[in-house]
Amino acid sequence: MVREGLASLSSAEAGRLKKAMTDYLDYRQTLTEFWAARFRDICTEKCFQNGLSACCSKDGIIAFFADVVINALVSAPAALDRLEGAIRQPDRPDKCIFLTPEGCLWTIKPIVCELFLCDAAKEKAFAEHPRARPNWEHLRELKKRYTWPDQPVLFEYLEAVFLDKGYRSSLMHIHFSPGLRRIKQQREGGAQ
Repeated sequence: MVREGLASLSSAEAGRLKKAMTDYLDYRQTLTEFWAARFRDICTEKCFQNGLSACCSKDGIIAFFADVVINALVSAPAALDRLEGAIRQPDRPDKCIFLTPEGCLWTIKPIVCELFLCDAAKEKAFAEHPRARPNWEHLRELKKRYTWPDQPVLFEYLEAVFLDKGYRSSLMHIHFSPGLRRIKQQREGGAQ
């Protein structure tokens, strides 16, 4: 659906989407670098190799529709084909369908995946690098600039672009999740 929707955009519309994502992509680069430096080895061992954590279980992570749009805009067609293949024919029924021995199939992982860490991973990483904890908490807080609709946010905008074109998805949490809709209504001065 996202690929179809993106293909229907004019070059000006696609350009506006990409421009709107610039700051978010910078944030994600910083977050990815931090995660890779502090958590990659720990998470690879606990989640994939040993199966000790539920972080990457089949239904353990909830993606936003905007995650899909952003990933589609920055991914090569072959990468999107692999994602679609994983959806159609999951490799492992107990794990996230996008997690492979080589890592995640997403070019830019869903934000919840990047920020969701089990307590054991955090304890180990921050025991080794105690000064990293405040940086991690700051990166977690910055996520709200893009996903928390107490003000107009990128994820809301990306959903709205597709809604305006007639697309609907259960992943459009900002427009359809009762909790996030309530936050939007409070922002807009509407009734709860």
